This record gives sequence, structure tokens and C-alpha cells, in this order.
Amino acid sequence: MSTFMAKSESIERKWYILDAANKPLGRTAATAAAILNGKNKVEFTPHADCGDFVIIINASKAILTGKKLDQKFYRTHSGYAGGLKETKYRTLMNQKPELAMKHAVKGMLPKNSIGRWSLLRLKVYAGSEHKNAAQKPQVYGAEQV
Repeated sequence: MSTFMAKSESIERKWYILDAANKPLGRTAATAAAILNGKNKVEFTPHADCGDFVIIINASKAILTGKKLDQKFYRTHSGYAGGLKETKYRTLMNQKPELAMKHAVKGMLPKNSIGRWSLLRLKVYAGSEHKNAAQKPQVYGAEQV
């Protein structure tokens, strides 16, 4: 019996919705990263891009446990001397909750071309409405984990 190797051309991609309301940001991001990688599929192949599309709704209602709202920072650097900018997660979650969720998912994806392609299949929305109803997404719930 030979080992099955999936090819990215033959992968059938589905659309899933994750609701982040009243759930930890990291837990939701980890679930999204697993779906984007394709680790929830039987035909998962590490060297092939076999993941699905993920829509995360209610990103503004995701919670951060402990003192992370005040002690955790989102950092960007321009590349120039003194170009470090820090933003507290309390400010980030109030102003751009989509960026906080996308940043968390990006950190959990592989640091190669497959991870970069996977991040393009992630759609994050602050509210409960999304623009991807035409793709007929399925709700990814606890019964599918």
C-alpha cells in the first residue's frame, strides 16, 4: 500500500465560519490556523497547500484572558532607527479587532510560502455580518473538532 500524497490542484476547498464571540482570541486563532493548513482533513499532506477558507465573525467580541489587554503589545517596526511602534491590545481590540485576530492566526501558520498562501484564505470581520454568503459557508462547531 502506498502513501497518499495530495496535490494542491486536486484539493476541494470548503468555506467555514468561526464565531469568536465570548471565546479566547488564541483558541479561535488556533482553530482557524488548523483549518487553513488542512489539518482537519484526512488527506492532509505537509508539503501541499490543502487547507480550506475560513471566515471569522465577531472578532471584536473575542476575549483575552488574564492581564493581556494591558500587558500585551502589538509591535511594528519601520526599519529605521527609532521606528518601533507599540500598541496595547486594549487599544487594538477597540480600534482594529480584525488586525488582532489576523495577527494571531499569522503567528500560528508555517513561516513559508504555504503559510503565506493560507493567510490569503482568511477573512475576518468585526461584526456578525460577512460578505461571503455566495460561497455558502458552513458553521464550524464543536461537533466537527
